[in-house]
Amino acid sequence: MRGNLTRIMAFLMGLFILMSGFSPNASAEGEVVYVIPVEHAIERGLQNFLQRAFAEAHDSGADAILLEIDTPGGVVDAADKIGNLIRSSEIPVTAFILNDAFSAGTYIALNADQIIMRPGSAMGAATPIDLSGNMASQKMVSAWTKEMMAAADLNDRNPDIARAMVNPDVEIPGLTEKGEVLSLHASEALEHGYAEHIADNRAEALDYMNLQGATVIEVDLTAGEQIARWVTHPYVMPVLLSIGLIGLALELLIPGFGVPGIIGASAFILYFFGHFFAGHATWIHVLLFVVGILLMFIEVFVPGFGIFGGLGIAALVAGIVMSAYDTAQGLVSLGIAFVLTLIFVVVMVKYFGYRGVWNRFILRDEMKTESGYVASEDRRHLVGKEGTALSTLRPAGTAEIDEERLDVVSEGGYIESGKPIRVVKVEGTRIVVREIKS
Repeated sequence: MRGNLTRIMAFLMGLFILMSGFSPNASAEGEVVYVIPVEHAIERGLQNFLQRAFAEAHDSGADAILLEIDTPGGVVDAADKIGNLIRSSEIPVTAFILNDAFSAGTYIALNADQIIMRPGSAMGAATPIDLSGNMASQKMVSAWTKEMMAAADLNDRNPDIARAMVNPDVEIPGLTEKGEVLSLHASEALEHGYAEHIADNRAEALDYMNLQGATVIEVDLTAGEQIARWVTHPYVMPVLLSIGLIGLALELLIPGFGVPGIIGASAFILYFFGHFFAGHATWIHVLLFVVGILLMFIEVFVPGFGIFGGLGIAALVAGIVMSAYDTAQGLVSLGIAFVLTLIFVVVMVKYFGYRGVWNRFILRDEMKTESGYVASEDRRHLVGKEGTALSTLRPAGTAEIDEERLDVVSEGGYIESGKPIRVVKVEGTRIVVREIKS
């Protein structure tokens, strides 16, 4: 089983390394503009992709960077680092909002040197939410409001509008009422200074940027970066961990390394190497996880009073949580996975009877007559019967009861040989008697 697991891990590791290749740097005569997509949810995988893309643009001597944005938002921490990357860029950065730039997407756009929007696009609705989908704590809302206002102030945009995009308690006459989070359509953004131009397509956007004849270099995600972005999504992490733990549980419940083990191992490899490519996990985290799995198997096959199992669980949890882009998110994802796995194991054991290696801890030997075991004769019918002590009972001895010689024991007193007795209790093979007084 371990040999198959090792080969699978080696194959997938090699595959990920091949998939993580970098795009070659481009060079061209004349003006060069790098077009970089900012799509889907914003997370750490996107942050690392943008860092790589900005570095390529810098090394190639690009004249401008055009961020084509279409995102519902995402992780605030990742957006903050992306904003810092844009602000520190020596190359002018233009945000081109293709459809939506909500929440963290608005913050990214505000950090650019200028904003161009396509007709029908929108920006705003930047209230931070927690993992359950509710509005974040007041402390978080306050901190994010200041970040949004500072980003708006970079290009002399009205900071109150940015504040209204975060806090529903802010009211701006003519734009939003109290209790509503502000969003701006393209025409409203242009009117209130939150966009410099409206363009139907990329060519019109480049015309506005005076880059009509520039060489356009489109930067795409590598296969490894695409997987890293998918794996680090807050909703994908618990799913992958659940698949991994359930696959491990199935391997323990149903002996023999098969499809469940392969799927579980693949889920864990995706999780760790996705975070590895995203820049969060290190080989130490991967090693911690592998050591944790090995210790748990040692506990199963060589019981060590829970020591190996406890250390294994601790190492496994540490490897998973420490490799996540956010410790709290890692703990939540792992907690969800543990609960789902526990429910799965209970169902498998209760309704299907699978126990696998856990049968090693259950005594299943039966003493059957066919195997040569003989049950003791039931003597409870002797209770109340009378007889005679054949030997002195001190307190054990022999007596004759119903014309049968039996081993008996007195209630604790001394009974002389030849005295009449009566059976008062039978406990298995133990017959308790009492002397009959005349």
